[in-house]
Amino acid sequence: MPASPEASAARTLALLYSTVAERPVLAALWAIEKEIGASLRSGLDHQVAHSRLAWWREECTRCAAGQPLHPLTRSLRAALPPGATGALGGLTGLVDAAAWDLAAATFGTRRELRAYCERWAGAVIAPLLELAAPAAPSATARELGAALRELELLAHLARDARAGRLRLPLDELAALRAEPAAVARPPWPPPLAARLRERHQELRAALGAAVRSLTPAVQPALRGLLVWAALACAHSRRAAQRLPAAPAGSDHHSPLDAWRAWRAARRADAGRLAL
Repeated sequence: MPASPEASAARTLALLYSTVAERPVLAALWAIEKEIGASLRSGLDHQVAHSRLAWWREECTRCAAGQPLHPLTRSLRAALPPGATGALGGLTGLVDAAAWDLAAATFGTRRELRAYCERWAGAVIAPLLELAAPAAPSATARELGAALRELELLAHLARDARAGRLRLPLDELAALRAEPAAVARPPWPPPLAARLRERHQELRAALGAAVRSLTPAVQPALRGLLVWAALACAHSRRAAQRLPAAPAGSDHHSPLDAWRAWRAARRADAGRLAL
């Protein structure tokens, strides 16, 4: 699925402010994610989509083993030093997420949604941390990535629901007495809006804690990732303020986001970014 306008803007600015070593890794990972996600495009034969995902699963495994075939996975492998390729073992997480979305599977519990986001984190965030901070605990990549990914999902909650992809756990909806169909039709009822506001706050707190766990010496090397996280928090605050309405587009906020990205990059360079 294509990213929301705000998510796309955040990624563009993150790439702009990424370090020389970080930029090709980010660019390759996002390009691979986009190519795998093309298996979900509307009108594509279901069998063809499954065949594409099966090939990409094999290619991600080959990439982790040092035998990539596709130009994008070759670029990713080449962008990482020989000693920093261990985290590519999680690259198949992008295929797992796409397969889940292709099946329009629902999350029965928050644990299932968390596992989905962690698989994405293992594919996209873990290689970045291994590149810049190989001594960082694996939990840092997992916590940072899972929160970042769920914030991206919340940014286009209604759109995904209309496409049959429900990004909220069924047990939580049941507890709120909210029908799954209501997710696709904002403005959302007060109990659901309150839960979404609470979830935005929880995810921003988790993202902030993960960033605080990065030492000042490590932050400059992760400048692009930290800009991405800072913008995700800003977009989350705006989305929470708009509730019960769905998030708006980003055009009106583009200049402000550019300034936020610059400020986050400066603070990351100084090793003192806090969210």
